[in-house]
Amino acid sequence: MNTKKITFPNSRGEQLAARLELPDDEQPIAYAIFAHCFTCTKNLKAAVNITRAMSSRRIAVLRFDFTGLGESEGDFSETTFSSEVEDLVAAARFLEKEYQAPKLLVGHSLGGAAVLAAAERIPSTAAIATIAAPYSPRHLREILGDTAEEIERRGEATAHIGGREFTIRKSLLDDLEAHHPAEGLSRLKGALLIMHSPGDDIVGIENAAEIFQAATHPKSFVSLGGADHLLSDAADSRYAGEVIATWAARYLPQPEGVPSPQPPKGATDNRVTARTGPEGFRTELFANGFSLIADEPVQYGGSDEGPSPYEYLLAALGACTTMTLQMYARRKGWPLEDAVVRLTHEKVHAEDCKECDTDDRRIHKFVRELDLYGSLDEGQRQKLLEIAEKCPVHRTLTGEILIETTLKEPSVR
Repeated sequence: MNTKKITFPNSRGEQLAARLELPDDEQPIAYAIFAHCFTCTKNLKAAVNITRAMSSRRIAVLRFDFTGLGESEGDFSETTFSSEVEDLVAAARFLEKEYQAPKLLVGHSLGGAAVLAAAERIPSTAAIATIAAPYSPRHLREILGDTAEEIERRGEATAHIGGREFTIRKSLLDDLEAHHPAEGLSRLKGALLIMHSPGDDIVGIENAAEIFQAATHPKSFVSLGGADHLLSDAADSRYAGEVIATWAARYLPQPEGVPSPQPPKGATDNRVTARTGPEGFRTELFANGFSLIADEPVQYGGSDEGPSPYEYLLAALGACTTMTLQMYARRKGWPLEDAVVRLTHEKVHAEDCKECDTDDRRIHKFVRELDLYGSLDEGQRQKLLEIAEKCPVHRTLTGEILIETTLKEPSVR
């Protein structure tokens, strides 16, 4: 996917660090904002997986560090729940000014409570999705435990969260108490998706039930069975992002008569793009606006989440073959109902291969079996067998191929 590193100011002028995940052609169907969990950052693996899964479905997503966290400016000890809501509003204003007003708000944990509170102040919001969100921001007080009592006594205290130390002041606790989620949920105008794991031991599943009961329709619930609170398993976070994107598409129609926002001149990249991350071989593919997944079998170090590269090669040959057969039959007016092709690939020894220049003298062999349905006579069937040899991908694979590889200059990420 296409990731842009950007900054935008919060309400006090402090610069907040963000990443904008875009589809590779930079022409999304809509823009979204992602709010991370309490004391987390935009670079949390789950946040990255969720937003990239959404951008692969053509939804651009802005994920940013709240004030005082990650790479953002400001003092975290001075932040409150209200200031996080303000940060979300600032993010929405930035998107509206530089790209397009956000249609979708997504929040994880306390970030989920924040997007619910911010929705009223972001009029472009058409849909909201929460992941493992507490019904009330006051739930954070329970998570802080004895530290909350120390904060009440001393005015501030150091909390140990996720292996890091954070100074939390009484102003945060007071602000949490001031928020009444039921009122905001009853006024919620966008569609709502609530995602939660029954096994969440940080924010219990009962919170999802309370949010669902308080909200008005349209509202939906998806169980993240087996996932932990932080969606530590990459499969869980990717699943969450894909479900959100699929669900949200129902509420993100393209306005009639309004052209899609055009990217800056020279920014569009319509090439086929492949991206493989640092773990395993799961590869995200982007081709002509379509998102695909490639992978390798488990026995070869992959996670078997998609076809292998050679299987895609077979698929290309198969699709080209059946398309070519149908084009020819329709032009001739022949009764070809369905054209089916089954393909296999292997490397075989080639003792008589004069052109083989490798030591083991092996060549790639594709076996293609045609299954033609319809009232075709034998002459028509034989002609279609001949035509199959002339499909463009077949000609490419059997012709001379020149592959030119260049190295792009490093870019700031």
